[in-house]
Amino acid sequence: MALEITDATFEETVLKSDKPVMVDFWAAWCGPCRMVAPIIEELSSEYEGKAVIGKVDVDNNQEFAAKFGIRNIPTVLVFQNGEVVGRQVGVAPKSTYSDALDSLL
Repeated sequence: MALEITDATFEETVLKSDKPVMVDFWAAWCGPCRMVAPIIEELSSEYEGKAVIGKVDVDNNQEFAAKFGIRNIPTVLVFQNGEVVGRQVGVAPKSTYSDALDSLL
């Protein structure tokens, strides 16, 4: 299951991770977010132990969404060593997300 990331846990979970991190910025009312959610859940199982896969509810956690310029959701950011190395706005096929992770492993 994808990790629930909050403003309080973002720095420790994402920015200080020694593994690649994929973060799905989403909201409960967002239709396209519901299309991306099962993909994120599958990836969290497939990459367990190799990468961190998490979700940030932008309605409840606005600090890092604002910091990284999240204007449209879903937006999926990929981090390596605390830096954004990938960004996907909107719904994309699963391969788009797995390719982004594979390139860092």
